[in-house]
Amino acid sequence: MGKRSSQRKSTAMLDSDDTDSVESSSTVQSDNMVVSSDEQVQFIKESVLDQCLDALYEKRGSTREKALASVIEAFNSDLQHEFVEKKFATLLHQCLSSMKRGSGKETALAAHVIGLLALTTGPGENAQEILKDSVSPISDGLKSRSDTSKIRPLLECLAIVTFVGGDEPEEIEKSMQIIWQLVHPKLGSNVVPLKPSPALIAAVVSAWSFLLTTMDKRTLNPKSWQQSISYFSTLLDKDDRAVRIAAGEALALIFEIGNLEKFFSGSKGPSDGSDNGGTNSRDIAQIQGLRAKIVNQVRDLSVEAGGKGSAKKDLNSQRNTFRDILDFLEDGYGPETTTKIGGESLITTTWCELIQLNFLKHFLGGGFIKHMQENELLHDVFGFKPKIKSPKGTERRITAAEKRFYKSPNSVYNKARTQLLNKQRMFSQDRNAGHYSIAAEEV
Repeated sequence: MGKRSSQRKSTAMLDSDDTDSVESSSTVQSDNMVVSSDEQVQFIKESVLDQCLDALYEKRGSTREKALASVIEAFNSDLQHEFVEKKFATLLHQCLSSMKRGSGKETALAAHVIGLLALTTGPGENAQEILKDSVSPISDGLKSRSDTSKIRPLLECLAIVTFVGGDEPEEIEKSMQIIWQLVHPKLGSNVVPLKPSPALIAAVVSAWSFLLTTMDKRTLNPKSWQQSISYFSTLLDKDDRAVRIAAGEALALIFEIGNLEKFFSGSKGPSDGSDNGGTNSRDIAQIQGLRAKIVNQVRDLSVEAGGKGSAKKDLNSQRNTFRDILDFLEDGYGPETTTKIGGESLITTTWCELIQLNFLKHFLGGGFIKHMQENELLHDVFGFKPKIKSPKGTERRITAAEKRFYKSPNSVYNKARTQLLNKQRMFSQDRNAGHYSIAAEEV
């Protein structure tokens, strides 16, 4: 009996030491850290996400913000298909609730989660539900300029959910109009227009262009398109480089989408007389004149000298972008880029592909590589085939995003992991106690 008692005591002491070591050792993550049990990792991740989902019901805004940030980390580190399949509707509506009642920070985080949810879900009924339920809250949030920090996340969210869930041209164009009105609002007699900041203009043009990549030239309103060309041309003369680059890429995309001379000559219908013929000729002359102006603007920006206080990196980025645009407008050469994804190369050769790639890369941030490797929607969008993953159950190296997710000993992940290990120890102790009691009876 004394021997069994001392064994139990030493076991309890060891467990206590182990518990302390779990939290201390979790702060030091080796670059060669491996995960040998995918099932255990998945269980812990789902446990973390369940806790985050519960936290979204809390009254304290800071608690909800932390939970949303943890959800973003989880969705960036891995594609949470199983969790989304089980908790899709709950997560969506809690995020919509956070967008309506939360601070600017909470709204921005919730909008980002909704975008990630759409990308993870992929095309289908769920994506359509996300779009349907999100458009009005996002539109309302964009109309409120009290906190500008939420505007760009809301724009990006609207663009992403429309990109994934918008099946009809009318749905896509509706979102494009919502975005467009941020810089061209419909004003009433008592409405004072607000001057948009350069950052807002760049974000609007970027989101609008991203959605334009999904549209066919035959489904767009010709007058709206002509208005956008003129507007983007004026943006090329602005001082802000981000605005210039966004406008230049938008113009390149518009010219890539279709033959504008044919587009405008067909806008009046078939010619049945000299008047109609003259009108069509004026349309052609107008678009050709505007095109010539844009080519000259692009040429100037491709060789612009750096001014006082200008960052060399930004200047080089502008020059390179506008050289590519000039090559396209003058000679028809597309902007070929290569992005390394694991051991494979993702190659883009059109402005449509490049704009989609840059927008998704910016939105996904640290989760871009993971999504490009495992997200079937992105595989279809870019025609990309990643390397085949190792068979399930074999060891795999942990990703950089997962390292960040696991790093802090106070993170939701490590707390859940500690709870799981404590439960496992408890079960082990129960089994050991049963083993010792049986052995005693045999003696």
